[in-house]
Amino acid sequence: MNSQKKTARIAGLFYLLFLIFAIIADKFASFAITDTTAVINKIIANQLLFSAGLISNLLSALFFLLAAWALYVLLKPVNKNIALLFLLLNLAGVAIQCLSILNLFAVLQLFSGAEFLKVFQADQLQALAMFFINLYENGFIIAQIFYGAWLLPLGYLVYKSKFLPKFLGILLIIDFFAILLWFFQFFLLPSYEIMSYPGLVISAIAEFGLTFWLLIKGVRKGRNLGGEVCKTS
Repeated sequence: MNSQKKTARIAGLFYLLFLIFAIIADKFASFAITDTTAVINKIIANQLLFSAGLISNLLSALFFLLAAWALYVLLKPVNKNIALLFLLLNLAGVAIQCLSILNLFAVLQLFSGAEFLKVFQADQLQALAMFFINLYENGFIIAQIFYGAWLLPLGYLVYKSKFLPKFLGILLIIDFFAILLWFFQFFLLPSYEIMSYPGLVISAIAEFGLTFWLLIKGVRKGRNLGGEVCKTS
């Protein structure tokens, strides 16, 4: 039980660090802003802060993967194959996100004042920057289909675990559908962003709820991993 609680709190800590660095990244580098001009203006105004945002974005991806690993360790006694599935889905999302961030490093390079860039006019640099920012944004949304998909097996295992509350599992499963809606809305109905707003609220409740439950409560007392409580397939 002590080992199980420790694993739960490690998962909660990694998840909290992921959320903190994601918020910092959004603050410094405007990753949630779809207005590419605003992103470019922020880069020109303070490249150091934008670089800090990029680093925070990478750290958030790292801690998200570590949180998935800790949850895998915690939940694999329930069903090892399904736990491995959500870990691999998370890994795929992290890989796509990190590759997408390379586009923002390219944008940063465009405004670095390097000698080889003097062959471009100012408006050409702006156009290239918008191109790379749009590539990043599309890559980030593509990553969401994996970030959404990992929530379905995760929510199922949380629901079945008996040492974590069932309502968290239900919230995570609902979050899967919310992120899926966001993904399809972005690519198929880009003018109807309002459709994704309720889902973003659900995502915040589900992910902050899981984080703080793991950190504060850990796992329920008297719910061990033996017998019929948790079975490995």
